[in-house]
Amino acid sequence: MPIQKARILLAYVLNVEKEYLTIHDEQKVNNLIIEEYNDAISKLIKHIPLQYITNHKEFMKLDFYVDENVLIPRSDTEILVEEVINNCNKNVKNDCKILDLCSGSGAIGISIAKYIENSQVICSDISQKALEIAKNNAHQNNVKNIEFIYSNMFENIEEKFDIIVSNPPYIKKEIIEKLDKEVQNEPHIALDGGSDGLDFYRIIVNEAYNHLNKCGKLYLEIGYDQKEEVIDLLEKSGHYANIYSKQDLYGNDRIVYCIII
Repeated sequence: MPIQKARILLAYVLNVEKEYLTIHDEQKVNNLIIEEYNDAISKLIKHIPLQYITNHKEFMKLDFYVDENVLIPRSDTEILVEEVINNCNKNVKNDCKILDLCSGSGAIGISIAKYIENSQVICSDISQKALEIAKNNAHQNNVKNIEFIYSNMFENIEEKFDIIVSNPPYIKKEIIEKLDKEVQNEPHIALDGGSDGLDFYRIIVNEAYNHLNKCGKLYLEIGYDQKEEVIDLLEKSGHYANIYSKQDLYGNDRIVYCIII
């Protein structure tokens, strides 16, 4: 992995594809390139995530700008997005209004807007910097059927939606300091789910039904060990039915889905 990261950084500094390095492995580089490369390597040694150094992360075959103001999109989250896309394209014929709550870089909402032609997506986040990044990412990926709202959870959300999707902060506060050092360099506001990791799920479960149309759907990403707790919150609220969960490619529980009663 360190060698692979070093090659990615060199390709980034040279502004070439990785394959170029193999073909031109004996090419000499000037001192300016060497200095820039060493600077990038020093950041890597300090556990700055590679994606923050290159400002690039691929997600759902789209290119996203990321920096220290947003969580780096994970491939696991593609399971959540694919589930929304597949169900929406299969079951919804008319315009579909979708809210991406806690949108961060916009990876979820922008991907959904890109691949569901009849959708109108709103991304909301409490971070103005994250919203600016998401707006730029939408422009970069030529996605126009999307809006951005500054909101602390549902505070400024006035509309109703056919679908609400969210990957909220869900890491237990005490666990964050034990995570990989690179993850610790990601914004804690996007990681910290409170003492039990469920703070934001409680808010969503208690308020989402007020913002969903009849037969509206709720899709949530969850931590690998949170399925039973999140499902219990949904069941006890009395507002949701047809609750099911789905695993990611590694066999971990990854999403919970339900419809409003």
